[in-house]
Amino acid sequence: MNYSLKPVGKIHSELKKRKNAPRQAYLGAPDAWVEIGRKFRKCVEGVAIGDEVILITWLHEGRRSVMKVHPGADKNNPLMGVFATRSPDRPNPLGLHRVKVLEIEGLRLKVGPLEAIDGTPVMDIKPVLTKSCDS
Repeated sequence: MNYSLKPVGKIHSELKKRKNAPRQAYLGAPDAWVEIGRKFRKCVEGVAIGDEVILITWLHEGRRSVMKVHPGADKNNPLMGVFATRSPDRPNPLGLHRVKVLEIEGLRLKVGPLEAIDGTPVMDIKPVLTKSCDS
């Protein structure tokens, strides 16, 4: 089977290099802009300032052959399988980023904080649901 994904947008960030990006957003990541492709303009309808969304990104600098890592890139931590970590190095380097929409300018969403580097492809955007599964 073949699967095909096409980016819906890309990240514009002051973070230009992977080595300078924090491992997680809460570790000091800046705000960034998500530029949505024109053909997806209808997909943005209903997104509002103050919304929390999950960006699904393609971690384009991730190494796809890595199977185990030291969590947090800390060699003092024991090696673990990448499925037990948030490492950007993994078989399918999808990133999940929970962010808040801070501004909207046409097809650009300012979100933050975001640890993704400049040029990272955005594969999808989903709202954070506030109701629990039990309700």
